[in-house]
Amino acid sequence: ASGEGKSLIDESKSEVSEKLKNIKHKILVLSGKGGVGKSTVSSQIAFYLASLGKEVGLLDIDICGPSIPRMLGLEGNEVHQSNSGWSPVYVNENLAVMSIGFLLPNADDAVIWRGPRKNGLIKQFLTDVDWGTLDYLVIDTPPGTSDEHISIVQYLDISANDGAVIVTTPQEVALSDVRKEISFCMKTKVGILGVVENMSGFVCPHCSNCTDIFNATTGGAKAMCEKYNLQHLGKIPLDPRVGASSDKGTSIVELFPDSPASAAYKDVVNLILKAVKDDNMELEKKATSTKKEDGIKEEVAQKKDAIVEEK
Repeated sequence: ASGEGKSLIDESKSEVSEKLKNIKHKILVLSGKGGVGKSTVSSQIAFYLASLGKEVGLLDIDICGPSIPRMLGLEGNEVHQSNSGWSPVYVNENLAVMSIGFLLPNADDAVIWRGPRKNGLIKQFLTDVDWGTLDYLVIDTPPGTSDEHISIVQYLDISANDGAVIVTTPQEVALSDVRKEISFCMKTKVGILGVVENMSGFVCPHCSNCTDIFNATTGGAKAMCEKYNLQHLGKIPLDPRVGASSDKGTSIVELFPDSPASAAYKDVVNLILKAVKDDNMELEKKATSTKKEDGIKEEVAQKKDAIVEEK
């Protein structure tokens, strides 16, 4: 039975890999603790990537708590079927979204599903949705390390140019669960692009003074990143304008471009882009190095042949 199960997983993984072959980078947005603003971070990352001219897809696999349709201003939209599969819902021409929220007859309906059914829908999102050619597929996950996380990691081919962005808040009660998320990534061999500390101090919208609401008693995300040798992507303040942007289904960078939160999100995305670029550069360096080695070997072989002929 276990052999048959592995065969089915391998078959499904090949099917997903073929379907997503035109997607350059896949970014998982994870959090160990619920309520840290992970979906807000996912949506704002997708918004800003799209504003940079990238072709972006945002996949919501939080089956029981889909909030992405609201945060992207897409509530009330439905998924349409075509010859090439399900068509995602578009915010604009270069930002496509898919969520179970588009499939529910009533937005307030509870989704009461066990693992196998969740697993089946996630596979459908990966194989039946016509994502087309994308620069980035941002995947918003539920909190924890449960069925949805296992499914997405099993199906996706996580390459050196992909990885996870982990979201936390400064206090130890959140960080303790995030350390479990880091352990999950290590065990499943998912690269970690970095950690975002969300709700890092309250920024007054009138005077812009920052007050720590959640005390970083153990040093916050930065100290944790130093311990695990991870990239600290930055601190996003607890700013009421972020909530206002999410409620309106728009980008904080677009709605409040001069806000501290807007600047923080720009920095986070730029560091993600840099992390991906560094991976590409490393691959190019290895390829160049291999070519040089092959060239040297060939040159040595030619010299040896020439010596033999002279003799």
